[in-house]
Amino acid sequence: MRIGGALFSNYSGPDEWAQLVTGQGYSAAFCPVDEDADGETVRAYAEAAERHWIVIAEVGAWGNNPVSPDEETRKAGIEGCCRRLELADRIGANCCVNVSGSRGERWAGPDGDNLTADTFALIVDSVREIIDTVAPTRTYYTLETMPWLYPDSARCYADLIRAIDRDRFAVHLDPVNLVNSPERYYNSGAMIEECFELLGPHIKSVHTKDINLKDELTLHMSECTPGEGNLDWRTFVRELGRLDDNLPVMIEHLSEPADCRAAAAHLRNMAQVEGVKVV
Repeated sequence: MRIGGALFSNYSGPDEWAQLVTGQGYSAAFCPVDEDADGETVRAYAEAAERHWIVIAEVGAWGNNPVSPDEETRKAGIEGCCRRLELADRIGANCCVNVSGSRGERWAGPDGDNLTADTFALIVDSVREIIDTVAPTRTYYTLETMPWLYPDSARCYADLIRAIDRDRFAVHLDPVNLVNSPERYYNSGAMIEECFELLGPHIKSVHTKDINLKDELTLHMSECTPGEGNLDWRTFVRELGRLDDNLPVMIEHLSEPADCRAAAAHLRNMAQVEGVKVV
């Protein structure tokens, strides 16, 4: 596996960016430019990534809501996802990733209509439209697993793969986002094994964090730094080791460089314990 994360520093060009990535011990990175970058700039960053043996893991399409009940918001969400997928294809990222979208007011928020058959069908239609509009040849469109949006389980994601029926639709895995009950919290190893059993060959990028269940009514779970929660890391890393050595595992949602270093060290330690290669 390849480890990547936030850089916490500005950069003025492709080589400076690549040196920041490798200087932190990373071999994977988030996309360093946005969709407004011209072709020459995109090519320069892609070439710098290749020279420095860096995998550009993903282009985020965050903030776009392709299933919004407001038609103008939905259209804008589709268009935004298309632009980000085009960028991912131009720069050669492993994938473009967004959540499936919400039927509520917030683009990724909970809503009573999110987990319904009608919304599942709407997700299928929106993903097909995005992929068919862009027709990517080098990258994939993916949906991040989420606790209150589809796909909210490995089986749901497998159902979406079959229903969407597009070669350029793949998987973005965040196992912590699937921990939405005490049962999954205390049995995360079994949940992780099911994810890799059903989705393994389709996984293009992975987010990594940890989770704690607090002794507060009624139910409260919070993200935390990898290694400081209850996720079954040995199972997670062991399953990652069964996939392509170049699969990017991206540390996210940490605001301090020291926390990112600790998370990366935890990943490397677990990889050593499980005999998994870190590129």
